[in-house]
Amino acid sequence: MSHPLLERVLLTNDDGIDAPGLAVLEAVAATLAREVWVVAPEHDQSGTSHSISLHAPLRFSRQGERRFGVAGTPGDCVVMAARHLMADAPPTLVLSGINRGGNLGLETVFSGTVGAAMTGMLLGIPSIALSQVFSDRDNVRWETARALAPDVILRLLAAGWSEQACLNVNFPDVAPAAAGPLTVTRQGAGLVKDIAVRAHVDPRGIPYHWLQFSRGPRPDAPDSEAMVIGRGGVSVTPLRFERTNEEAALGLAERLE
Repeated sequence: MSHPLLERVLLTNDDGIDAPGLAVLEAVAATLAREVWVVAPEHDQSGTSHSISLHAPLRFSRQGERRFGVAGTPGDCVVMAARHLMADAPPTLVLSGINRGGNLGLETVFSGTVGAAMTGMLLGIPSIALSQVFSDRDNVRWETARALAPDVILRLLAAGWSEQACLNVNFPDVAPAAAGPLTVTRQGAGLVKDIAVRAHVDPRGIPYHWLQFSRGPRPDAPDSEAMVIGRGGVSVTPLRFERTNEEAALGLAERLE
């Protein structure tokens, strides 16, 4: 018998409704859920975190049965689905992804994939973000996520987790048979070192700029996402909105007193 949270599953992402990772997730969900809805951005919304559109109207297009594209962020998609498109019978589970590239450490703060799961958590819906790590952008191991995701999702649902958390899952850049065990991890530092500004000039002589993450190995805890993924394991980290640095808060309070 299927898990009750698989009754009505909402799929979204930040790479856009035509992204290959979403197609993989749709194939996975079709084997698990009784009813699958897709409400995803019409265009790539990577890096939008859990932002929602407060100063522009939201438009959506029907792209098939229970399938909608939204001109907005991943967070917008989750709200539109839960509070409008599926309002009569809201989703029982949100699955966000499968992202092209890992969401490890500091990067989860910026991730629209994780942001969609955070928005689902805010609305009281159990939510899981899923990402496939790669070393070659043109040869992403989608077969790894496709093979491992069904069992990972079922195991997580069977175990359960706090209503005050969403889950961030990353699949390693190895063949499915070589993947290590599903491991509970902490966010850790990850691989992001800096954000650079790349200046260019278009054919008309007008300057424009791209923002670009710079990544590389950083000191990290052995049980962090990046370290577990580096060892070929599958990571799952429970995330929450509360970000207070308790040590800094105590120190600041002492100095202010």
